[in-house]
Amino acid sequence: MSRAKLFGIHAVQAALDYSPKKIDKAWVDTHRQDKRLTQLVDDLLDLGIEPEKVDRKRLDKFADGKNHQGIVIEVDMPTELSENDLKQAVESLTEKALFLVLDNVQDPHNLGACLRTADATGVQGVIITKDNATGITPTVCKVASGAAETVPVYQVTNLARTLRWLKDNGIWVMGAAGETRQTAYQTDFTVPLAIVIGAEGKGMRRLTKEECDVLVKLPMLGQVESLNLSVATGVLLYEVVRQRLALIK
Repeated sequence: MSRAKLFGIHAVQAALDYSPKKIDKAWVDTHRQDKRLTQLVDDLLDLGIEPEKVDRKRLDKFADGKNHQGIVIEVDMPTELSENDLKQAVESLTEKALFLVLDNVQDPHNLGACLRTADATGVQGVIITKDNATGITPTVCKVASGAAETVPVYQVTNLARTLRWLKDNGIWVMGAAGETRQTAYQTDFTVPLAIVIGAEGKGMRRLTKEECDVLVKLPMLGQVESLNLSVATGVLLYEVVRQRLALIK
């Protein structure tokens, strides 16, 4: 298991909230004392971790010059799960399937934002590609605000094969593609579902697109051609939530 440094008030608070047992060490700014930082230090002490007081220059080095707000921690990083783990998860589902598939997404900020939305919308797992894509990094964890700990991330080597397997197991594969005519609001998202989102600027690869049962788009009423992929992911996932909640009423 690898370790990484997280920094900043929100990132440290998320680690305390969602994965306190994975915090190994902590460092705080000797000269900084404010209410939020003091509370974090108290919470770390309650875990038996005494933060080392250091000067700002050392914290700057730990955080690669980014804004650390006076605190840095070292944590055991979450790890990606395997294709076999995914198969076991699908086969043991007790609720209607909802997976998010990211095809060669390379920006850790986008992956982190997608994980955060996936947690909020009840996604049972995020499937990512092994090659030409970001995995779980400190930046992903920071942006995800705890969701990297709560949402399983499955890393697969052959996405087309994985999508075929999902379909064989009763899960509809629906891909986001701007060139299609069918909108998300004309699509039934109440079925067992895997939503596929393509890479930044490129969209889905050809083989990925060919494995989709349905292609959908979001209506674009202005001048821009597309949304940021994490924003589009959020819109689509909440349309799934809206439709499924409507069934319950």
